[in-house]
Amino acid sequence: MNALKKDLMKLVEQAESNAKRDGRFRQELHLMPPVGWLNDPNGFCQLKGIYHAFFQYSPFDISGGLKMWGHYTSRDMIVWQYEGVAIYPDQPFDCHGIYSGCALVENDEMYLYYTGNVRLEDGENYDYVLSGREANTILVKSQDGIRFGRKRLLMRNSDYPANLTLHVRDPKVWKEGVTYYMLQGARTKDDRGEALLFHSEDKVKWEFDQEIQTDNKFGYMWECPDYFTVGGKKVLSVSVQGLTGKPWDEGNIYHSGYFLVDGSIFDDYRLSGYRLWDYGFDYYAPQSFATGDGRRILIAWMGMPDCEDYTNRTIEEGWQHCFTFPREIFVAEGKIRQRPVRELEERRCLVRQARNHLQIENDRIYEIDIKDIQDNRFQVTFSESLILEYADHCFVMRFSEGETEHISGGRRRRYAEIESVSSIKILADVSSVEVFVNDGEVVFSTRYYPERYKIDIEAEGADIRMYSLLWEKTGR
Repeated sequence: MNALKKDLMKLVEQAESNAKRDGRFRQELHLMPPVGWLNDPNGFCQLKGIYHAFFQYSPFDISGGLKMWGHYTSRDMIVWQYEGVAIYPDQPFDCHGIYSGCALVENDEMYLYYTGNVRLEDGENYDYVLSGREANTILVKSQDGIRFGRKRLLMRNSDYPANLTLHVRDPKVWKEGVTYYMLQGARTKDDRGEALLFHSEDKVKWEFDQEIQTDNKFGYMWECPDYFTVGGKKVLSVSVQGLTGKPWDEGNIYHSGYFLVDGSIFDDYRLSGYRLWDYGFDYYAPQSFATGDGRRILIAWMGMPDCEDYTNRTIEEGWQHCFTFPREIFVAEGKIRQRPVRELEERRCLVRQARNHLQIENDRIYEIDIKDIQDNRFQVTFSESLILEYADHCFVMRFSEGETEHISGGRRRRYAEIESVSSIKILADVSSVEVFVNDGEVVFSTRYYPERYKIDIEAEGADIRMYSLLWEKTGR
């Protein structure tokens, strides 16, 4: 352990010990930072029956700053235990931040791959795109997911194709057959987003295979690439920066979605149109992993980078951002769908049932199922400010026009085109709402900050059921 790591450990301990743990917007179901800033989920995996969730974490700066990886563990993806900081920025090749990456579990050993960020001092007119930074690919291993060995530098910018900028990051590693594969997100020198494919025989020495891209330019940077197969469909997930024009300029500043892959991603392929994972206000940088029982789980940052208009009331409490609740990815009727992990069902207790209309006050944490909606006739209003409705063949999530910035965080409206609406699942947790439409065909997520909790549901002919969610509080 070097002197830099020792000092960082002391500073983190001091910041966390001084943190407020009783803020009114802190949640129970969603993972949050103990203090300071959280963004991308990293290294999600299951090792020896234990789920591990790492996250980009800046305990010293509520607006970001120097990032390391915080760490949670769980046996069921519901109750989580904070394990402290797992990886510190303590080496020359990662000294300005532990950026995003993944976990590969093999033979009861965890391999963490991540991007080590180095940002050179300004003074030579660096633009930090073509000059002034390093994006290094790093490996660190663990046999228990708690103690980690020495870091190993695997690749530098000089090891990537020459047509790229210095923006190469977010390794995702998996194994097929006897070969290991890695995707990295990239930005080319002509400002085109793409993913890079590498292969390896030993998880350490990597050889470049090909650039993966759309036929026409699609954004200037692809972040957090992921690849998996579910229900017979091959899925390439990327978070895209730089999309312009309709419908992109009517949504978030950056977008997270997926392409279906026709052919072989390792050889000849063709990418489908791009579909968003989530149409709400707060969703970015999703990452997936496979559970021991074969499910594909997706989790994302419930936030948005570089969004100047967004305000977050948790700043008043000394922290910012959370993750989405873990979701199962599955295929039904030929469509990719999402739902909260089934472990949550074991925690549910039916507390209210109604038809056509239900109004509840003062509940902050719950799940609601609305089924058999007739003729798309429904409206859901949270705290007289956040509204769900269907109009002109669009499912809409919006904040009311006269609402204060404190509730909406500065946002107004998001939508998804959908033929009809027959069912809605709502998962609410103090300062967040996740909405699953038509058995997860489309999903909307948002943070919100009500002064008074209330939900009013009008749904013609529908069966409405409200569940309380039971669990034991843990070290979060």
